[in-house]
Amino acid sequence: MDPCPFVRLVVESLALKLPPVAKIAVPGVHPSSTTCFCSIRLQDFPAQTAPLPLALGPTSSGTNMMDVAGIATPASSSRVVISLDPAALQRMSGRPAILTVVVYAGRSGKYSCALASGRRLLGQVRVAVDLEATAGRAAVVQSGWVSMGSGQRAARLHLVVRTEPDPRFVFQFGGEPECSPVVYQIQGAGGSGGGGSGIIRQPVFSCRFSADRRRTDRASPLQTKFGVQRCFFGSFAGEGENERREQRKGWTVTIHDLSGSPVAAASVITPFVPSPGSDRVSRSNPGAWLILRAVGPSTANWKPWGRLEAWLERGSHDAVGYRFELVPDAGTSNACTPATESSSSISVRRGGEFRIDTGVDGGGFVTAATAEGQGKVSRPTVQVAAQHVACMADVALFVALAAAVDLSMDACQPFSQKLRRELCQRR
Repeated sequence: MDPCPFVRLVVESLALKLPPVAKIAVPGVHPSSTTCFCSIRLQDFPAQTAPLPLALGPTSSGTNMMDVAGIATPASSSRVVISLDPAALQRMSGRPAILTVVVYAGRSGKYSCALASGRRLLGQVRVAVDLEATAGRAAVVQSGWVSMGSGQRAARLHLVVRTEPDPRFVFQFGGEPECSPVVYQIQGAGGSGGGGSGIIRQPVFSCRFSADRRRTDRASPLQTKFGVQRCFFGSFAGEGENERREQRKGWTVTIHDLSGSPVAAASVITPFVPSPGSDRVSRSNPGAWLILRAVGPSTANWKPWGRLEAWLERGSHDAVGYRFELVPDAGTSNACTPATESSSSISVRRGGEFRIDTGVDGGGFVTAATAEGQGKVSRPTVQVAAQHVACMADVALFVALAAAVDLSMDACQPFSQKLRRELCQRR
């Protein structure tokens, strides 16, 4: 089982040195207090923004780093990461990719419109990134100060651009999780799960979905252990008056290896029920899944690994909110050890990606799983960092988590909407 060759392009240690001329700053604002930011784009990838701290004079003190020119640079936490999958690497082969950093001065806040009132273009820097020359190894492409003009009046940008290998295993469900599909490992140029030539699809798991509502009529030992009380399952008003309110509990997805042995599972332990006076699963009363690792060849013994909560956000555009955390006593030393918690949201209409990325200090990328928007057929794609996989059982946990994320898109839809038939059947 070989991973796909992903690469992370990291832009960090960002800082800006303004010239000693007040005219370059926003009118009426002293250069030392000017808010600046930059827009970072790698060719056809979406642009990302990051704040730019201002570098201080050589006589300044504090928690700064001195560059070779004697300018004190504020220790910056600004960092942009661009993930390149095998398809992107193939697309950029044969020539260096161009990284463009555009710098603006203006008010702080969201930088969705660089040309908004009060913001001014200061300049840009272009860095050539030869991804083929750095393939398979970490490399620093650019480090230090770069002038954004000529003469002493030019602003100067400090940045570090580096690449690092980020091998990932990629998997894709052969159908919607509630249809009990086969899960394939994806290898080749289409390793991101999309189309492309040279793709190898190898079956590695099978899923079995169950929607038996009778399972949660009484609390299981796992439910009792994690604080789910028996009375909760019969407490909501829809028990008899609205059948649809019962259909979002008892859901279980079991992941089996090719021999048919169960290796992981995702099971609803807190039903998805509407908040009082509404037809929505709210943040204050989310549904919850327990992600389980099989212990032994039978389904009798399971060990809890993680817990996923989901709810429907309120706002101009509804989204399904998620919160994931590892169960403290899970005892798994190989899978997802650094990722103790993650939270995100996915658009109900457009779909999106659930992601765990703990950054440099926490271990970097862990996993990502896609979920389609409302009305679309969802075949989730799962990426898992190779460093978090020691055996196929580790992978199965992330596959079960991806299934729980995808099914939560349905579980969190308003109760005025009818669920699909596949989500209501008993097996």
